[in-house]
Amino acid sequence: MLILDSPSYDPRFNIAAEEYLLKETDREYAFFYINDPSIIIGKHQNAWAEINIPWTRKNKIPVIRRISGGGTVWHDKGNLNFSFILNGEEGKLVNFREYASPVLEYLKQLEIPAEFGERNEILAGGLKISGNAEHVHRKRVLHHGTLLYSSDLSMLEESLDTIPGFYKDKAVQSVRSKTGNIREFLEKPMDVSGFRHQLIHYISEYFNDSESCSFSETEKNRISELVSEKYSQWIWNIGYSPRYSFNREWNVAGAQIHSEIAVEKGRIVKCYLSASDSDRSAIDDFLTEEVKSLDDLTAHITGENHDPESLYKMISDKNIVEPKWIDIFVEGLF
Repeated sequence: MLILDSPSYDPRFNIAAEEYLLKETDREYAFFYINDPSIIIGKHQNAWAEINIPWTRKNKIPVIRRISGGGTVWHDKGNLNFSFILNGEEGKLVNFREYASPVLEYLKQLEIPAEFGERNEILAGGLKISGNAEHVHRKRVLHHGTLLYSSDLSMLEESLDTIPGFYKDKAVQSVRSKTGNIREFLEKPMDVSGFRHQLIHYISEYFNDSESCSFSETEKNRISELVSEKYSQWIWNIGYSPRYSFNREWNVAGAQIHSEIAVEKGRIVKCYLSASDSDRSAIDDFLTEEVKSLDDLTAHITGENHDPESLYKMISDKNIVEPKWIDIFVEGLF
């Protein structure tokens, strides 16, 4: 077992590193990392249905899709992430409880009342302190999880605060749980660096014949290529979302607008915008002279990426909505 402590806080680098270690090496690893504030979504999730879009845009929080399934999680400097990349027998590689057991035992040694939950999470005092997910590649498995040590739980709640019912899809839905920080269960709290150091030491002793290692320059370059090719790309992080439809009513300049949108591979393939005849004058107030009706506006939107930044830029560049209403109009499409 090679013990690898990431030198980076870049979530794109660390998520890419997990894929590299799983798919492009043949050794077994225990990999540890802490990310800058970010939202990490499961492979089969609809990104927009999982996150608080206005808050995420305002705070410039990156949204990154991982290769494993499961739900959406918040990462920050108070959250320690662990990954076990292991070899095994095909058909017998999925075992959440077994792979999480070293971490569970470490927490118990700290006299934390940790237990494994029904949703493959680790709980303490009924609160979720760790979410776990897995991905199998040939005869290798990636098992990884979060450890909420001293995370900003208010930021976690805000980032994932969504209004249900707007999206219809077959995507994996996150199950929201009450969360807690590990530090609150310690009689003598340490900082997250101390917690990280002690966990790595424990895992090193837990596995026989373990040794520490670090990324070579060649490996760093390959991981950086993955970041550039995949984990920095909208088409993976957002566009990979399963096919979905979106329905909502919202108010722009006093007009009540109803929207129906169908999205495939991140692109709007159908769009229908409507309003009552009584709202006609209000609609004229937010449309520019470049468009004559909601039907004209719909024609511009169809074919665009279902992405706030892309739609804002397109609408602004084409001057089809009065500038003061663009933000409100775009927010209504999500």
